[in-house]
Amino acid sequence: VQLIESGGGLVQAGGSLRLSCAASGRTFSTYGMGWFRQSPGKEREFVAAITWSGGRTDYSNSVKGRFGIARDGAKNTMYLQMNGLKPEVTGVYYCAADRSRRTYVSSNPDDYDYWGQGTQVTVSS
Repeated sequence: VQLIESGGGLVQAGGSLRLSCAASGRTFSTYGMGWFRQSPGKEREFVAAITWSGGRTDYSNSVKGRFGIARDGAKNTMYLQMNGLKPEVTGVYYCAADRSRRTYVSSNPDDYDYWGQGTQVTVSS
């Protein structure tokens, strides 16, 4: 499966962005999906994820209450709505797909099988 992220950009602190992740193929509805961020000099870290059914979501503590993850099966697309952006969330955002059909949300990047190329998000202070 191919994953293509879009929607990144430069925004001032306090602003909003919505990232999209478009997936190819007919099996999108069976994949758990996640967003991860990699900042300069840091390891890739979990941001948010949603189960294949869409019934469960989870967020990192740093974005909980400000970010929202959703998926649209008809469009084979996942979204990340980011509000109240802070400079510390600057980085490259990657979407990822997990084909295991696990019923819980995974924050472990090793559990994901497919990755997009990433989209840059820069939040200025």
